[in-house]
Amino acid sequence: MATSHHLTIRNMVCDRCRTAVARVLGAQGLPVQRIELGEVELQRAVPDSEREALRVVLQKEGFDLVDNREAVTIARIKAAIVKLVHHSDGSEGRVKLADHLSDALHKEYSGLSTLFTQVEGITIEQFFLLQRMERVKELIKYDELTISEIADRTGFSSVAHLSTQFKKFTGMTPTAFKAIGGARLPLDHVG
Repeated sequence: MATSHHLTIRNMVCDRCRTAVARVLGAQGLPVQRIELGEVELQRAVPDSEREALRVVLQKEGFDLVDNREAVTIARIKAAIVKLVHHSDGSEGRVKLADHLSDALHKEYSGLSTLFTQVEGITIEQFFLLQRMERVKELIKYDELTISEIADRTGFSSVAHLSTQFKKFTGMTPTAFKAIGGARLPLDHVG
């Protein structure tokens, strides 16, 4: 019988998601050791006999257990990118995506990149840029920062660079997006 102390959970993209997953695990009698975006370490293993019931409950909450190795790697890549883009304060400065993912997943970037493109149909860099665009939209909606500050916080070299990329993805400038009160996507629907 296969058991595991570690779970990879799809669609866990924010702090509320972590709270919801922790609640589900607690209700299933599975004490949590550590919980991160997309990953959970339990204090005890989950036997196969409990795993399917857990999967059903997680799916009702909008999550899913990831079982195969490739899907786990993809989920970990996405979680690392979401954490970098949406849950860092920008104080670590500009990071090189390839180095960040290699360090986070302890794997060579070229293999991660190839796998991601084959499975997802877009490159890691495209997914990263899509996440950054959603972060830009979020910061515009908050209306607390200037476009220049948003460009800096989200890793764009200038307002012009941000504006060009934003228009390419949304069809409008950040200023136009702000003026019309444009819509955002849920993070688990990006990409």
